[in-house]
Amino acid sequence: MPIGEIYAFLDQLSPFSLQESWDNSGLNLGSLGSEFERVAISLEATLELAQEVKPKTLILTHHPLFFKPIKNFDPTLYPCNIAQILIQKSCSLIALHTNFDQTHLNAHFASLLGFENLEALGFALQGQIERIALGGLAQQVQKRLNLPYVRFVRGASHIEHIGVICGSGGFYLDTLTNPPPNFCLITGDLKHHESMAARSRGISLIEVEHYASEKAFVPLLHDLLQPYILQTQLKHVRLFDCKSPFTLKAH
Repeated sequence: MPIGEIYAFLDQLSPFSLQESWDNSGLNLGSLGSEFERVAISLEATLELAQEVKPKTLILTHHPLFFKPIKNFDPTLYPCNIAQILIQKSCSLIALHTNFDQTHLNAHFASLLGFENLEALGFALQGQIERIALGGLAQQVQKRLNLPYVRFVRGASHIEHIGVICGSGGFYLDTLTNPPPNFCLITGDLKHHESMAARSRGISLIEVEHYASEKAFVPLLHDLLQPYILQTQLKHVRLFDCKSPFTLKAH
């Protein structure tokens, strides 16, 4: 099957033009004229995935394999070590990252947290919620995601407005020139200095594990691909459970 056909389907499903300027969603490996025989879906391309997939596999990931231009292709370093194996197997890779966040994954993440009918404001989904203590909201998020813990920054004692961004959403704080009162941003990968700045402005934060906020990408994309799979009679689709690189507690 030609990659160009499934690329067109994905572009209609979640337009690549929606991606952020720094992102590299789209075709990372291969050409639109290349042929593929099977599909693998994973949160990202790992060394284990590269070693396991069969030749002529089209890999669909959330995180791009390449974020920055490669000046020297050194197969002993990431991500070239993964790319070399995939190239040798005539595999291709398409990433659906910040475009998919905006069209599907942010809303799915918000739904997992128990929030519906939020409004897209910039990159975040925002909305008003019933007044709740920040600690209670943090416990709700932790329970909903089945996490051993979450971290939070207390900008206010109670929360009435929230923003939700899956993955790394700390950058959004710079765009909040006039946040609503008693606002809390729920996202991952928060940094020390941006958290200090948020607290000084009365903005609360709840930090979840990056992986926990995005692991639904694989089953979600698989469900969305069903019309294409049925139409093309694609028989070989494999879902990879890419685990978090972090161990959250010592055993």
